[in-house]
Amino acid sequence: MLAKKTSKNQLTLPKEIVKVFPDSEYFDISVEDRKIILMPVKIIPADVTLEGIRNKMAKLGITEGDVAEAVKWARKKKR
Repeated sequence: MLAKKTSKNQLTLPKEIVKVFPDSEYFDISVEDRKIILMPVKIIPADVTLEGIRNKMAKLGITEGDVAEAVKWARKKKR
């Protein structure tokens, strides 16, 4: 399949590709070995995500102290 870059540096994805990702509107773009890599992403407002994380932590019984200890452990110098 081919995709042509327009004068405004835009690409149109072929229908066959779009069909594989029907719910994806945004893509993370990177370059590896001169290849353009598109990864579908879902954009979620930060406050919704943060609230979801807090709720999950509460369900799991993880406290702020647990998080502080985990950060302290992760920042320890390795020998």
